Amino acid sequence: MGKIMATYDLMPESTDVPLDSVVEALKGVMPAGVSIVETKIEPVAFGLKKVVAGFMIDDSDEAVGTKLEDGLRSIPGVENIECTSSALL
Repeated sequence: MGKIMATYDLMPESTDVPLDSVVEALKGVMPAGVSIVETKIEPVAFGLKKVVAGFMIDDSDEAVGTKLEDGLRSIPGVENIECTSSALL
């Protein structure tokens, strides 16, 4: 097994969601074997912004990807998540 580098877009429910609090909440939902590599806030359209987060995932646990996505969905204010890239390292 190896490591996977994955990038996710986290879309907020509305423009009223404080994205800094979404970034802070990431630390609390990381399952074992996942570390945050980077986070940034990027514009989408018409004042809407999203959080882009990169993760290093140890793929020795087959369910770690599901655990990560469940954790990301559980963050208050996050309406949708999407894996935009992943690469085996």
